[in-house]
Amino acid sequence: MSGGAGVALQAQGLRVRLGGVEVLHGVDLSVPSGRWTAIVGPNGAGKTSLLKALAQLLPYEGRVRILGRDATEWDSRGRARSLAWLGQSEGGAQDLLAHDVVMLGRLPHQSWLGSPSAGDQAAVESAMRETQCWDWRGRPLGSLSGGERQRVLLARALAVQAPVLIMDEPLANLDPPHQADWLRIVRQHVRQGGTALCVLHEITMALHADEMVVMQAGTVMAQGDCGNEATHRALEQVFQHRLRVHSLAGQWVALPQLASALDEPDKG
Repeated sequence: MSGGAGVALQAQGLRVRLGGVEVLHGVDLSVPSGRWTAIVGPNGAGKTSLLKALAQLLPYEGRVRILGRDATEWDSRGRARSLAWLGQSEGGAQDLLAHDVVMLGRLPHQSWLGSPSAGDQAAVESAMRETQCWDWRGRPLGSLSGGERQRVLLARALAVQAPVLIMDEPLANLDPPHQADWLRIVRQHVRQGGTALCVLHEITMALHADEMVVMQAGTVMAQGDCGNEATHRALEQVFQHRLRVHSLAGQWVALPQLASALDEPDKG
């Protein structure tokens, strides 16, 4: 399997088992560099398992390449500098200060038992200001709301300054204004040459991405440009046509497909 310069992550024949049950069935996937790719699909489609396998957080069968190199060729420190991970519903030590949580993102850049450098401190402050959580840097993680905590965890991922940013449900607990901030941050990361790969349940937000991967039952059903009609039809199909993609004010949106009057009970 060859991975060109234009491919950030690549999988071939990827299989994952959880509790003895196969949840990914020989997935082939190429994630382009310098673009934002969103993974969508119904519950149980295998989206999180795919992300974790690509990030080397789950055992798998098959092959994975990261930035053109086989995943087995990377040492843990080099991989941690290249892939930044934001997981779903992540916690952490509740008494750890928000600043210290974000500083954990700098560990791959520090020597063993070394103190944070001025560069580490600058990266942490920049990430926290970017996610608007600098003001509570001295507060314990456990004292923060769900949305505040999510912004701290996003800052931790940004502080790594990795070329590839992998996120599982990054919009959890974020209100609409901070979802918009997240969108701006991802777009900026891509403009600067980075790659973003994320799982989203917010389909309309996912349609803002460059590429969309549509999954169902442990397989990839489609992958294509978010403005492509074939991608829209695949998206509607895996959700059993209970949503429909429309163009609204120059943007793609996914709206619930309401039952027709013929399907409604007789009110007479």
